[in-house]
Amino acid sequence: MSSSTILTTDRLVLRPWATGEIAAVLGGERLEHWADDFPAEGDRVIAGILAEQPELLGDHGHRVIAERESGRVVGSIGLFWPPAEGAIEIGYGVVPSRRGRGYASEATRALVAHALTAPEVHAVTATAELSNPASIRVLEKAGLRWWSADGETVRYRTA
Repeated sequence: MSSSTILTTDRLVLRPWATGEIAAVLGGERLEHWADDFPAEGDRVIAGILAEQPELLGDHGHRVIAERESGRVVGSIGLFWPPAEGAIEIGYGVVPSRRGRGYASEATRALVAHALTAPEVHAVTATAELSNPASIRVLEKAGLRWWSADGETVRYRTA
């Protein structure tokens, strides 16, 4: 992995998970640089997957979302590597205390742009539950477009 692949936006830093952070999440420990409500349930699930599949921490893999100003970890975001037929799925989560600030859209825009730099990636996709309109707004604000839907979920993708 190229640990130098840190993505910086106006307000956020998206950096690879540190091994110690994964261990802390799985061990139920609290680290000083985490927001008070990090990790959320989704972050615990991702930490478990990363512990078993460290290759998912690669250049186009999973990252924590940290506020540039405070350095606090406020969520996580990642690409589900490898791509299938040129498309890769993105997933993200921001802790409740930091929602409503546009962080998820800002982080998603940055990771989508980074994903599209990989020669084998031609599209980025995401799935949101219809019962979660905030997640749908995140995807739309990040520039993804409606692609398909079933009774419970909607799928978005880059153009």
